[in-house]
Amino acid sequence: MRVLAIDTALAACSAAVLDTEKDDVVAGESQAMVRGHAEVLLPLVARVMEQAKLEFANLDRIAVTVGPGSFTGLRVGISAARGISLATGKPAFGLTTLSAFAAPYIAQDDSVPVTAVIDARHEQVYIQVFGRGGRTLVAPRIASISDAVRAAATSQTRIVGSAAKMLAAAWPASEPAPKLVEESAAPDINWVAHLGVTAIEGQGSPKPLYLRTPDAQPQDAARLARR
Repeated sequence: MRVLAIDTALAACSAAVLDTEKDDVVAGESQAMVRGHAEVLLPLVARVMEQAKLEFANLDRIAVTVGPGSFTGLRVGISAARGISLATGKPAFGLTTLSAFAAPYIAQDDSVPVTAVIDARHEQVYIQVFGRGGRTLVAPRIASISDAVRAAATSQTRIVGSAAKMLAAAWPASEPAPKLVEESAAPDINWVAHLGVTAIEGQGSPKPLYLRTPDAQPQDAARLARR
């Protein structure tokens, strides 16, 4: 199986190609950035496909992170994945950014819980908690830092994601300390590709997972009355 993985959800623009016959990611590129994904993504994908010596028609599926993350970034990646899917007739799969953060740690040891957290600003985080075997204990949601700590502090856990240090700083002294705190600005694109291999078909086209409304809202008072 050949999977093209795309991630523009957070502070990176990334793509990779995984070939299961070679049991490896055969090409990949990631550029750190907070904005500007729309201008960078398609040329980056073209370079990765060229490095992989692969035509788009020879892909088996496309995997893309669907959030939570930047509203604009998510739309860029999802639109690209949908477009490639439509042009090639190959299925596209959406994967949560939180599961992509957690995947390498679950693969390393699935007996220890993993708490994936992303900075949602305003003293809030996006959180998902994974238990033994990678089973979801707390589904993706937005929560205050104090609520996130309560959700994650039921047992020793590993905290990963862009808000890992933020959550660890609020950890109560009465609870066992996290076994690991590892912060990163964006998930590893290679693991997005690996999750794409195991994604289950029949879920429809990828759709953004926002978990909250945009900060910017239309200003009704500034609208001109229609005649």
